[in-house]
Amino acid sequence: MSTSANKPRSRYIRWLWIPLLPLLLPLLVLLMIALWQIIVLPTATVHYSKNGVEELRFIWNVQHRIYKGGLPPGSSTRDHGFLSPDEKFFMEISWWNDGDLRHCVNITPKWPNTHIYLDANGDIDHSEGSGTDSDRLKQCITDTAPP
Repeated sequence: MSTSANKPRSRYIRWLWIPLLPLLLPLLVLLMIALWQIIVLPTATVHYSKNGVEELRFIWNVQHRIYKGGLPPGSSTRDHGFLSPDEKFFMEISWWNDGDLRHCVNITPKWPNTHIYLDANGDIDHSEGSGTDSDRLKQCITDTAPP
């Protein structure tokens, strides 16, 4: 024999999530935007060696979307390109230290990720097996520092 005493209660419990919908919807939108940038857009990542002697400063410039920061030894920085870049698209990163080091490189990102590995001196590691996508790098357009 079954009782109907639990049925109305379970019906109301199913509808308790409706007041939470306005709170969950913005979180869902933010999650979708984050996944879009991680999965769909081509990115470039610069990896600095753990053996680096000092922090490097950098400036990303992706089609005039500019930001700067610091790159301590053993860390990485990344930025994303566009889904359908036009012929005027550019992505470049400049990095330097307090001494004589100054580099700039123009990147043509490939999907899903272009990797650039810096050695302990802060120079691009072009050696075989380093993992650097050298075929995607060229001289900067806006800065004359060597890659």
